[in-house]
Amino acid sequence: MTDSLETARHPETLKRVCIEPLTRVEGHGKVTLLLDDDNRVRQARLHVVEFRGFERFIQGRPYWELPVLVQRLCGICPVSHHLAAAKACDQLVGVDVLTPTAEKVRRLMHLGQVLQSHALNFFHLSSPDLLFGVDDPVAHRNIVGLIQDHPEIAKQGVLLRKFGQEVIRITAGKRVHGTGALPGGINKHVSAQERDLLQADIDQVCNWAEGAVQLMKRIILRNPEYHYRFGAVDANTLSLIRPDGAFELYDGGLRVRGPQGDTLMDHQDCNNYEQLIQEEVKDWSYMKFPFLTQLGPECGWYRVGPLARVNNCDCFHTPLAEQERQDFAAAGEGRPLQAALATHWARLIELLHCAELIRELLADPDLQGTDLRLSGAMRSKGIGVVEAPRGTLFHHYEIDGDGLVTRANLIVSTTNNNQAMNTAIRQVAADYLSGRELTEPLLNQIEVAIRAYDPCLSCATHALGRMPLDIELQDAAGLTLDRLYRHPDGRLGRSPVLDS
Repeated sequence: MTDSLETARHPETLKRVCIEPLTRVEGHGKVTLLLDDDNRVRQARLHVVEFRGFERFIQGRPYWELPVLVQRLCGICPVSHHLAAAKACDQLVGVDVLTPTAEKVRRLMHLGQVLQSHALNFFHLSSPDLLFGVDDPVAHRNIVGLIQDHPEIAKQGVLLRKFGQEVIRITAGKRVHGTGALPGGINKHVSAQERDLLQADIDQVCNWAEGAVQLMKRIILRNPEYHYRFGAVDANTLSLIRPDGAFELYDGGLRVRGPQGDTLMDHQDCNNYEQLIQEEVKDWSYMKFPFLTQLGPECGWYRVGPLARVNNCDCFHTPLAEQERQDFAAAGEGRPLQAALATHWARLIELLHCAELIRELLADPDLQGTDLRLSGAMRSKGIGVVEAPRGTLFHHYEIDGDGLVTRANLIVSTTNNNQAMNTAIRQVAADYLSGRELTEPLLNQIEVAIRAYDPCLSCATHALGRMPLDIELQDAAGLTLDRLYRHPDGRLGRSPVLDS
């Protein structure tokens, strides 16, 4: 990848190709490619063009509304926002350790969320590309084609997601935008009848999850050179980790490893995230660009999500997922796997781990406990961090003496992956598109790389300062009479009125 691909010189002289909208992702975004006369790609950028101001309009709201309010960011991963906000609110109400019942019900809720989201991404959104190939006709390369050609795989994907949604319904009250987590705990336990309902299906769910991992391994081994190279970018990786270095989704410290697998930071307190991470703003996207403070914006960007988590952890505490992790690690031959499509392999190992942990938790009598909620001395700041399906999610709130929010900061998973996604599409553009006549299958490869990150674009969009704005006044004939524009830094400008 060359510098010219990252920042095109004299972009006004280049041809522009736009992929809009991006398909089979949550939210709205686009990719622009700038090409020279020989069809060589000089610039490739992922633009997030939505804007949602949650950090601003929750200011002035009472803190106890936050776990229910902020999950409206998304209908795909609301549980992740629900729990991250609840963890931040735990700190606000002076609770550092939940009751066993509250923590285990929350963990069960989170496992259901990750399981259903991973099933959705792999079976519904990504498997058509993986099973049919990127050159398959677009009319067939979709979920309908999957149902026609691979009905059993499609059925398993639907039922896996349905099971995860049932876990969410039982623990949160609703499948989407539930109310199960409260500051300091939860509002209901899992009854014996609800436990029995889930236990009736969990063995089959584990079998399907293990079969999904084997399916992905077969896909990769069918063409390993391509699957290990496509969208491969050497990235730092960030994730939560248990005190013993094991895989973790709900709680723990932060671990960062370098592209070669060397540990840069370990067991860092999430409450210190503002010292560890900073965010850069660029004028061509509403999504910010986080980076590690100690490495700076050029070298400090990082990847989060399934690929980062499986590369980062030392082990899984469930036997089937641990065996698959060992096979995954062996494929890297001593260094972390960095290819975009390896993310799907990691994602399905996580799905299997979630199924195994759900089976363990359902046998725990603490789920039927009645000690649900604690409280303590109020605090002015709370920070909650979880591993959402797409990666590490930060919620940070500050309140005044009346319990009203005075400051909010959210760094969502897709924002953490912003630079990694941009770098991946540049790699794909340079290796597979540059110098060729662009066709739909070739352009789809850009989307395949993005879909591997399972981006949630509506969650990720916010900006620092003022949004850029460009307003033109035209007459009935289309002649521009006046133009007012605002730069990203808030400065206003006006273009001269054109002569008629």
